[in-house]
Amino acid sequence: MMSTAQRTLLVELLTEELPPKALARLGDAFADGIANGLRTRGLTTDASVVTPYATPRRLAVTISNVLERAPDASIRAKVLPVSVALDANGNPTAPLAKKLTAMGFADLPVASLERAMDGKAEAFFHTYTAAGARLADALQAALDETLGKLPIPKVMSYQRPDGETVQFVRPVHGLIALHGDTLVPATAIGLSSGNKTLGHRFLSKGEITIANADSYAAVLEIEGKVLASFTGRRDAIRTQLLAAAGNDHVVMPDALLDEVTALVEWPAVYACHFEKEFLAVPQECLILTMQTNQKYFALTDKPLAEGGRLTNRFLIVSNIETAHPEQIITGNERVVRPRLADAKFFFEQDKKKPLADRVPLLANVVYHNKLGSQFERTQRLVKLAGAIAQMIGADVALAERGALLAKADLLTDMVGEFPELQGTMGTYYARHDGEADEVARACSEHYQPRFAGDALPASHTGIVVALADKLETLVGIWGIGLHPTGEKDPFALRRHALGIVRMLVERRLPVMLFDLLEVTYKQFTSGVAGLEYLHEVYQFVLDRLRGYLRERGYAANEIEAVLVSPSMYLDLSDLIERLEAVRAFSALPQAEALAAANKRIGNILKKTAPPPDGVIVPSLLIEPAEKSLAAALEKVAPVVEQKFAAREYAQALSALAELRDAVDAFFNDVMVMADDEALRNNRLALLWHLHVQMNRVADLSKLAA
Repeated sequence: MMSTAQRTLLVELLTEELPPKALARLGDAFADGIANGLRTRGLTTDASVVTPYATPRRLAVTISNVLERAPDASIRAKVLPVSVALDANGNPTAPLAKKLTAMGFADLPVASLERAMDGKAEAFFHTYTAAGARLADALQAALDETLGKLPIPKVMSYQRPDGETVQFVRPVHGLIALHGDTLVPATAIGLSSGNKTLGHRFLSKGEITIANADSYAAVLEIEGKVLASFTGRRDAIRTQLLAAAGNDHVVMPDALLDEVTALVEWPAVYACHFEKEFLAVPQECLILTMQTNQKYFALTDKPLAEGGRLTNRFLIVSNIETAHPEQIITGNERVVRPRLADAKFFFEQDKKKPLADRVPLLANVVYHNKLGSQFERTQRLVKLAGAIAQMIGADVALAERGALLAKADLLTDMVGEFPELQGTMGTYYARHDGEADEVARACSEHYQPRFAGDALPASHTGIVVALADKLETLVGIWGIGLHPTGEKDPFALRRHALGIVRMLVERRLPVMLFDLLEVTYKQFTSGVAGLEYLHEVYQFVLDRLRGYLRERGYAANEIEAVLVSPSMYLDLSDLIERLEAVRAFSALPQAEALAAANKRIGNILKKTAPPPDGVIVPSLLIEPAEKSLAAALEKVAPVVEQKFAAREYAQALSALAELRDAVDAFFNDVMVMADDEALRNNRLALLWHLHVQMNRVADLSKLAA
């Protein structure tokens, strides 16, 4: 008889110290793998709750409401098509016997099989009851599957005490598998399951017995001094950091918090100090060296986003809780001092050589073997930045100077030690050299936006150099045939294209997109493909633009209405105003009919062009409906043109609403393609003028259903 007992299942792997940057991912994958393996075999219920655990020395999971055995299942299995199972005389064939044997029903008579249609052909089916999986079998299978699929950064081989060579991310010393208080027999990585584990390496002594799966986390915390939950430990660290900071603010990036959480089992936060003389070094350098090399948390007098300045206090997260942490504090202060001294040395040494003097040395740095050195690239950026500055009305001299110095800090000792500081250090060194503030800011701002949602450059020079940098990369890399394919985008061209789009749209820059691509192309004297590939680049950028606008909440038809309008072919400076105008127009009761009419007019004009002069001859307007439309158009056109010139796009489209009745009447009462050529051409001219006015802001036909 099937057991219906539902109890919590615990599975734990006790290991040597796991790689910290991979721990959270490993913990989630282990828990999900075990849970999914049991779920697919019918051992969990809708009430089952999966709780992952991950510490430096263990991966574990508890799953509530796990069955001892899965319910039996009724299975209807297809056997074979009748044409294969029976011969011409209706007798069973050898393939049928072979198939039934493979299914475990060798002695099953053909008469007991169900004969039914399977698509267009008739087939035999067999319905039988399959016994539900036992927990021990299901867990073993789930363990094997999970361990084989863990996202292990690097597998290591090691020899167990019994001489067996096994592989895992780190050596494994224990396996627990408990269903409630019952041991579940299982094996993994050369180990058999038990109910014993180890606690904290220093704060706990001897083996710890887990008597019941439900008590796992509590027993580890009380007896083992281990906070087993990764998220729980992370929250505890955050709380302690905030408390220890007092009136200061903790610089607490998520990546650092995750890594520190993966390094400790029983976190304790202590405050340390360093000499105030180090505060003369740019705080970005000090913060980065503390985070990268020591896993420390810097403190500022207010949030960094609000201009906070670094203090000479910092916080450490120790794996040892003690009432007398003096030695821990002193030791960490002693360790950080040489790191800060190195940063100070690099900074002082770098300042001795101006950025401008470093620029020629960029000739020794390869940018790309087909596109030359970083010096050659810098020369292109200088010319391109000057051209862009002229196009948008920015200061040409500042733009060219900013582009000249933008990459020079790549040759400084500080950036050599901390590549993440490229640009940031350029700004500090440029200011030290006495460069104009906009030039100095451009050294760091030209990398912006670095990622989706990142801030745009704040200065005009920063915008110009950022555009030049991203355009040069996009056009140059594409031009040597290295455009993105599928998921592969090693040169981040999608990110560069999105950055270009954001700067043009959000800064409302009065420049044509294709003009920017062309002027960029002209900076490459050799190496890149012919000019025609720029159209591919242009469409690539427009695709990024479409995605960007969808994320801002605009509908696909609204976007297409604006992007295909001739006057919007390249200029993005007023894109948002046009989109908002189209959205407002769509809400008008006349919008649907006018959009449909616009589409109809476009189709007519595609098939039959109006006369070259496009002149409407009043004497040839003979039908009342065409006279009415011509009069209405004559009244509305000046308003549309005036509002369009003033960039009052919503009002321009709203004025078109007055044409709805006249347009409807025209198509109801007037034959456009009249036999009389003069009448036909006059009516085509009328429609052409109407089409021009209707599409000044956007192609309204894209709004038609």
